[in-house]
Amino acid sequence: MWRGTCSLSVSKAEQSVHKVLEILSCRNCFNHVQKAQICTTSAVLSPSRTQIEKQKRKQERERAILTTKDNNAANQGIKWNEKERISYSASTPPGVKKDTTLPLPASYSPEYVESSWYQWWEKEGFFTPEHHDKLPHAVNHSFSLCIPPPNVTGTLHVGHALTVAIEDALVRWRRMQGYKVLWVPGCDHAGIATQTVVEKRLLRDLGKRRQDLSREQFLTEVWKWKNEKGDEIYHQLRKLGASLDWSRACFTMDPSFSDAVTEAFVRLCDSGLIYRSEGLVNWSCALESAISDIEVDSKPLSGRTMLSVPGYEKQVEFGTMVTFAYPVDGQDGEVAVSTTRPETMLGDVAIAVHPDDARYQPFHDKHCRHPFMDRLIPIVTDTMVDRELGTGAVKVTPAHDLDDFVLSQRHSLPRLSVIGGDGTMTALCGPWLKGLKRFDARERVMEALAEKKLYRGKKEHAMSLPVCSRSGDVIEPLLRKQWFVRCSEMAERAVQAVDDGQLKIVPPFYTKTWRNWLSNISDWCVSRQLWWGHQIPAYRVALAGLDNSQEEHWVWGRSEAEARQRAAVKYGVAAATLTLTRDPDVLDTWFSSGLFPFAMLGWPQQTGDLQQFYPNSILETGSDLIFFWVARMVMLGTELTGQLPFKKVLLHSLVRDKHGRKMSKSLGNVVDPLDVTAGVSLERLQEKVHEGNLHPRERAAAMEAQRKDFPDGIPECGTDALRFALCSYKAQGEDVSLSVSQVLSCRHFCNKMWQTVRFTLGVLGDGGANQAPLAETFPLSSMDRWVCSRLYSTVLRCEQGFEAYELHAVTSALHAFWVHSLCDVYLECIKPLLSQPDPGAAAQIIPGCPETERQVARSVLYHCVTVSLALLSPFMPFLTEELWQRLSPLGPQADSTGASLCLQPYPQSSQLTHWHFPEQEAEFAVVQEVVRVARSLRAQCGMTKEKPDLWAVCSPSQGRTLLQFGPALRTLGRISNLHVHCPEAAESSLLFPSIPPLPKESVVGVVDHSCQLHLNIKGDANMNKQLSQRRDRLLLKLDKFLTQTRVPHYLEKVPERVRQETENKISALQQELKNIDYQLSVLQRIPKTTK
Repeated sequence: MWRGTCSLSVSKAEQSVHKVLEILSCRNCFNHVQKAQICTTSAVLSPSRTQIEKQKRKQERERAILTTKDNNAANQGIKWNEKERISYSASTPPGVKKDTTLPLPASYSPEYVESSWYQWWEKEGFFTPEHHDKLPHAVNHSFSLCIPPPNVTGTLHVGHALTVAIEDALVRWRRMQGYKVLWVPGCDHAGIATQTVVEKRLLRDLGKRRQDLSREQFLTEVWKWKNEKGDEIYHQLRKLGASLDWSRACFTMDPSFSDAVTEAFVRLCDSGLIYRSEGLVNWSCALESAISDIEVDSKPLSGRTMLSVPGYEKQVEFGTMVTFAYPVDGQDGEVAVSTTRPETMLGDVAIAVHPDDARYQPFHDKHCRHPFMDRLIPIVTDTMVDRELGTGAVKVTPAHDLDDFVLSQRHSLPRLSVIGGDGTMTALCGPWLKGLKRFDARERVMEALAEKKLYRGKKEHAMSLPVCSRSGDVIEPLLRKQWFVRCSEMAERAVQAVDDGQLKIVPPFYTKTWRNWLSNISDWCVSRQLWWGHQIPAYRVALAGLDNSQEEHWVWGRSEAEARQRAAVKYGVAAATLTLTRDPDVLDTWFSSGLFPFAMLGWPQQTGDLQQFYPNSILETGSDLIFFWVARMVMLGTELTGQLPFKKVLLHSLVRDKHGRKMSKSLGNVVDPLDVTAGVSLERLQEKVHEGNLHPRERAAAMEAQRKDFPDGIPECGTDALRFALCSYKAQGEDVSLSVSQVLSCRHFCNKMWQTVRFTLGVLGDGGANQAPLAETFPLSSMDRWVCSRLYSTVLRCEQGFEAYELHAVTSALHAFWVHSLCDVYLECIKPLLSQPDPGAAAQIIPGCPETERQVARSVLYHCVTVSLALLSPFMPFLTEELWQRLSPLGPQADSTGASLCLQPYPQSSQLTHWHFPEQEAEFAVVQEVVRVARSLRAQCGMTKEKPDLWAVCSPSQGRTLLQFGPALRTLGRISNLHVHCPEAAESSLLFPSIPPLPKESVVGVVDHSCQLHLNIKGDANMNKQLSQRRDRLLLKLDKFLTQTRVPHYLEKVPERVRQETENKISALQQELKNIDYQLSVLQRIPKTTK
């Protein structure tokens, strides 16, 4: 069940009825004919512009992939060097805690880090709600959700990994907050997909078809396959670190779940919400079953296209429109109609025209004679016909077209099924076509029309062809007696729940879509003609003496015995006289999936889990499942339990590749998340494409994209890097274009964390005693206060981001703090302090004492690192556990009893209020700008090792800040001395020490309108040469832009936005050239030094 859906569209090549077309354009997924599929019989209609545009974009992307040369850096694939793989070699039995007393390796290695932790977490029961009572910080709140159950046949790709990363981050966050958490894993039996896989296996291994076995024998084979292959997805979920409660794993064909499905069907039948009726359904002739929208791929065709169809030796032509004539009976004249499916004309029962169409007014109430059938077909008038499209006349085939079915209801027309469930023509077509395959019959019909001189031509026609995603067969709309669910009343309640605020959808812009879809809902066909699945608990009743009756009699029950008793009461006969035959069909997989939030908790039994964890706290899933799954869960859950199944719906966007294409097996661009975490060669990636069933052109595009994107394969990035990268995208809104380069960048971040902890362990090891508790740690220096306040602000942003489900904001805040605040600034500033000789730890905190400053800096560093690890734990469970376990023994409450970071309290801003110094945070921004400009001046002058003096001419407030952070500024700016000159502070000059006069030999940089920097330099020919070379390069750039502005009609031809961008670049280049000219003039005035 858990798979990305195709982008379905309702582009019927020839729609005849305006109002029906409007309904179809809503892409309602619940009607008798699962829409987005019928390219059929009516007058020629312009094809869906959206579908044609999509097809064009797809072809353009393929051409771009195949033709783009590798001279563009963006197209040269990711650059990486193979890192040393370090293995964890200690003898640790599965489930035993990892030995963290071993020396920490010199660099980060995912293979080393991810070893052993998950088995220990699982064995200790950390992921079960029962462990909640052992938490000292436990709160009386629960948090529950289910994972969208993936198909038992499949494997996860990075789109699924996004779901896991988001859900596990939320789950781990709530668990660390002390909530009683239940996250249930599950797997969907995937009726059609599983049956197809097993049928192929039987044919390959035993040379047998399903029909060669009894139903019981076939189901035995399916269960055998499931037991062999069905745990692969669970293995992937464990490797991704998903903290699921495996003791409650749920398979939709488990006995308890099957009981829930039966109970739901019986209750819905009893309440009149499930009924049996004849209606049009999407039919796969290869599977001989009705299928749902999720199994229908809409294949856009730009014109005549030859395609392979299962069961046909030769390719079949599609993308053409055939026009033929019906002679008017009893008079001269004919009515021409057009269709993409001429074989269905054997089932035509009428021709529809617009009542005001003057061309056909003489034919009102007349009849046409069918050229091959001994019957007259009426010409009916209907205002829904578009007289401007095609010939303005519409052939009506109610048994094979949804719109025609609607017309037949309006005009009381018969419905003739001329194509059978196996895709052959029925006996109604006559002996000349009976038993012939539908597409072979198409050719035969056109030949016969030509013989009768009724054929009027064929032309190319853009259309959208519905194809079964499981079998590759072309979908056929067929009239079948099936079981349907009445959806209108349940849908109204689902809409009302959102409107009343009982159900919250995040992001909220999906509420409008939710309302529009459910307001136009049709009934849902739940019958599937399969063997694998939940057999429908309905029984056809044969009454004694009425065996020849054509009327169907049905009852339902939780067992055959109950059904028999119900039938006896219903028909007033003795139970023993009844003959019951169970419906061989099974229920749509989406029916059982719709029960998952409560069936997984033991419903219909009133279990403890159901009472405690239902309704679920949240549902998180891909936005493409909002109607296939989410809406059905809401409708069925509300109807069967009296409560909404969850309180919030969090929808994330689709994952696409770097070329903007949706990840799909049919495109060959699916990436296994384990290939990203463990690494994979290009050769293996190409093998996977060959193992698929792609069109040669699509295979070529897929393989070429792989060669360009991953010329050396995919590097080993690690689970933590993949999870962090996925959560770093803004998942609520635009689609995610995943870049492995971004994941690799996150691996570099992992190594940054690793090296930071190695440094911290070295510093703390030199410090002797354990660190003071966080509540008792008070920063002393300006830099201590600044980094502590930055950490407080980061914790606050994490709280806000999690509460708003904006995980990208959380990851951004954490990355920024660790890299730019902790490593780039604070560590660099305290390294000189910590590298000084330390005679021993101070006995007490003494302000101004170097030993005290070092002790406080160590404590601040320890808490910054450990708090950050706890903040990162929901995203990077393996790495943070590994590093935290190394630091934990040095903390204020060293614990060797088996504590895990995943059970520690999640940091709260309320615990860090004594670390909040907003003034220092705001003031340090000036220091950072001064450092930036000073570094820029050093780079311009080619200084690498020199540490010159720096003069700052600034306002008094800026001067006080620079002096306050003087040590940090000297360290970060790589200067020897800082001299602050404040022209406005003449009256309060005592605030600033006397300084040497501004040097004549200096280069000048501007921080802002009130602050200038003067960097002392000496005459240096090399510096002069570097500035001159840079000046020459800038002049070339400036000339290039100026030349662009001088082209004829520049103002008329170039958009204003582009002109403004060019002017900004010219202005910036001119200003930089002005600065360089000034620097050169200064250098010319400096006397050359003699050696």
